[in-house]
Amino acid sequence: MHPNPAFRTAETVENLAFARAQSFGLLSLSTEGAPLVSHIPFQLSQDGTQAELHLVRSTEITRALTAPAPARLIIQGPHSYISPDWYGLPDQVPTWNYVAVHLTGTLERLPDTALEGVLARLSAQFEARLAPKPAWRMDKMTPDVLAKMMRQIVPFRLLIETVEGTWKLGQNKPDAARLGGADGAAEAGLGLETAALAALMRSPPA
Repeated sequence: MHPNPAFRTAETVENLAFARAQSFGLLSLSTEGAPLVSHIPFQLSQDGTQAELHLVRSTEITRALTAPAPARLIIQGPHSYISPDWYGLPDQVPTWNYVAVHLTGTLERLPDTALEGVLARLSAQFEARLAPKPAWRMDKMTPDVLAKMMRQIVPFRLLIETVEGTWKLGQNKPDAARLGGADGAAEAGLGLETAALAALMRSPPA
């Protein structure tokens, strides 16, 4: 994450709210070789001290985690290329603006008996966002089919020890330059959710 303090002003509550709103990220576990990474949905606890998730039984992380171990959950938000021409200032260079939150702590495998609750809470979290659509529930599944699918996945919990967020939104530039960058990002659309990033650039965290 970018070390500039200008981009690290968001409070923990803001970073957790961002992570909760996304509820999807990259779970990274260090090994002797390259770090292992899985793309996962998750549910953050109300107090932000833990995240529930599940992994396919055959994934590398599931096979590698024989005991609780340090891990990091990386939540990526909107991002965009920023052309120096948009600042209206001399001697500027290209950059990439983005929002990202890292949740670091200890990853532990939960007993298989916890799986149904983890899955029910996770699906309920997302189904609630689709209201007024009637919420999907596991009891809509044929029991044998559900049991077969559940045998293929494993529940986990990340006990969160540190929360870090970078909101790189041009806060190190004069207001007019930052706003010019926001307009350029919104118009060019070079990145992901560039309109959302432009809105954040216009009103960055204090």
